Amino acid sequence: MTIEKDQYHINQVLEGNTNAFTVLIDQYKDLVFTLALRMLKNREEAEEVSQDTFIKIFKSLQKFKGDSKFSTWIYKVTYNTCLDRLKKNKRQQQVVTIDEFTEKHVKTIDNALENLVEEEKKQAIQECINLLPSEDGFLLTLYYFEEQSLAEISKIVGISANHVKVKLYRSRQKLASILRERLEPEMITHYERERK
Repeated sequence: MTIEKDQYHINQVLEGNTNAFTVLIDQYKDLVFTLALRMLKNREEAEEVSQDTFIKIFKSLQKFKGDSKFSTWIYKVTYNTCLDRLKKNKRQQQVVTIDEFTEKHVKTIDNALENLVEEEKKQAIQECINLLPSEDGFLLTLYYFEEQSLAEISKIVGISANHVKVKLYRSRQKLASILRERLEPEMITHYERERK
């Protein structure tokens, strides 16, 4: 949906046509759910947070001034709603240890990924992203799957673009370490099966 179409529907809602909000929900609900799932690691909670996010967006729609893209604003509301839920739950997130990150590891991952069919590759990466700590998964999803710029992500999470860059680098390192652990054994068993 273009920025103009978003603004058209926002104006409709503000003028009292609440049905126009359904169009905005349909446009962004899958993404909001995906981001919430990345942060919370739990489908039910992600669904609840998605609903809470859209309620907050509806209630504060008149506060959206259009100085960023509507999608950026939605991601920010999603992010903050997830943070509130995490604070409420005070759940400990799984921590992934980063061992020495070398070019050899990256090449191994690339080779392993090249051997997977495109769809399997996406699925494998998504599953590995789910194993990352909340914020890492959230940032990687915005950057790689939603193709948000560093500046946009910086607005969403409320830190400088340079800090986002550093966090993304560390998130990629953690992801690479998970991919290596998960994909190499899969590739080995795959080739063993083919030999028999």
